[in-house]
Amino acid sequence: MAMIPRFLVTISVAALVIFAAPIPRASATSAYDLPDIGSPADAVLSKSQAEQIGRSVLLRLRVDGQVLEDPELDEYLDSIGHRLVAQAHEGDQEFTFFLVNEKVINAFALPGGYIGVNTGLILQTQRESELAGVMAHEIAHVTQKHIARRASAQSRSSMLAAAAVLAAILMGATGTADANVIQATAMSAQAFAVQQSINYTRVNEYEADRVGLQILHNANFDPYGMPDFFETMGRLTGSWGNRVPEFLLTHPISSTRIAETRSRADQLPPTTVTESREYPLMRERLRVLGAESSIEIVEYYQDALEKSPEPYPYLRYGYGLALIRDGRADDAVPIFHELRESDDSVIAYHSALGQALMASGQPNESLIVFQDALKLFPRNVPLTIRYAEALMWAKQYDQAHAILLDLFNNVPPTATQVRLIANAAGGAGENAEAHYYMAEYYLLNGNVMMAVDQLNQALSQPDLQAVQRARFEARKAQLVPYLPKNHPDRPSSAEAKPD
Repeated sequence: MAMIPRFLVTISVAALVIFAAPIPRASATSAYDLPDIGSPADAVLSKSQAEQIGRSVLLRLRVDGQVLEDPELDEYLDSIGHRLVAQAHEGDQEFTFFLVNEKVINAFALPGGYIGVNTGLILQTQRESELAGVMAHEIAHVTQKHIARRASAQSRSSMLAAAAVLAAILMGATGTADANVIQATAMSAQAFAVQQSINYTRVNEYEADRVGLQILHNANFDPYGMPDFFETMGRLTGSWGNRVPEFLLTHPISSTRIAETRSRADQLPPTTVTESREYPLMRERLRVLGAESSIEIVEYYQDALEKSPEPYPYLRYGYGLALIRDGRADDAVPIFHELRESDDSVIAYHSALGQALMASGQPNESLIVFQDALKLFPRNVPLTIRYAEALMWAKQYDQAHAILLDLFNNVPPTATQVRLIANAAGGAGENAEAHYYMAEYYLLNGNVMMAVDQLNQALSQPDLQAVQRARFEARKAQLVPYLPKNHPDRPSSAEAKPD
């Protein structure tokens, strides 16, 4: 029997019901009416409520397929985000950073510290400090409680109305305010009108610039990255005609704002700017993943390398990924071999080489690459995920299951990663555990009925051990109150869904 997966106990079902019933306003005597530093925002939106709303909107985005989940890109974005957060002096505020698979140039902050960055924005930046500047700005919106303040101003008497306002912020932020998405998040046809009324105020934008600039500087990024990117976006206003970038709609930029941000950067003390080697690599990774044609992206890199004064590593990395995508992994292998030999401290080179070898039909060589890399970088998430994929490709499911379980008991998994360990467990013949993992996968995607169905299948497996049965039954008992009242697994005496 597999080890007890400790990581699953952290997965919460609270996000499933954030819009299921009205959220009561905090009473006059509750702790919610004692905000930090006298802020009235906390009286209308507590920390736990903000977390639930932000998690719910992220869940909606994930269900709609708008969240891009890629181990290498996820780790990179998270590393930049938390490098900035470490300078934000918000020890009790957790942050979650995620990529939105959208070419629209934008980034946005959600309640609860959820920061979304559109892929189109990253491709528009020219250096890491520009990307970090935008992220620092969004972090400042959270630390200064701008979202809660706006919700408070919009509706001081109804938390449900405030939740709708906050969801409307997201609809505009992603640039995909589709009617079906709005309906799915319990928004009415008035959502577009609400959206127009909640654009960040000029005061909030200037405050986010000021606070974000200090965060950016303290994290040893170039503070001029923020005004440089604003200036780039300002120049795009005229060239885009009527197709104004979404970033400019939610973050209006004027020449005065650019000048003030640049002036503030001038006043900051000198700092040693440190930008990672991963930035240009991850930008090219995004370019390859988002390309509409594998042939065209290969030609793009061939042309770029031919015109480049030297074969920059980021161009060769992108070219190798493009070759793999075009089914030419044999040609990609020597590229990644050379890159890894030139600098074995770059994790992305190890990962790409292992994937290229596997795709070219060299599984043994691929597994050796991953094993050697994990000796250098134990429990690195992208490497472990790619190693597990390679093991499963080589039909070594037992080992894949074991290394994923070890990883996820130390690092919380994404929904995609939970599905991966379910597949590994199934391949290893651990069918009960596979159904249990799939229950968590469906739960992370907001489908409590499918989650309970998977738990029922887990409980029906022969030769269950007592520990497994107890674990499955305990998890099912947690989910039953969230089922529809007429669901066969919900007894008539079950209490109503909790608020």
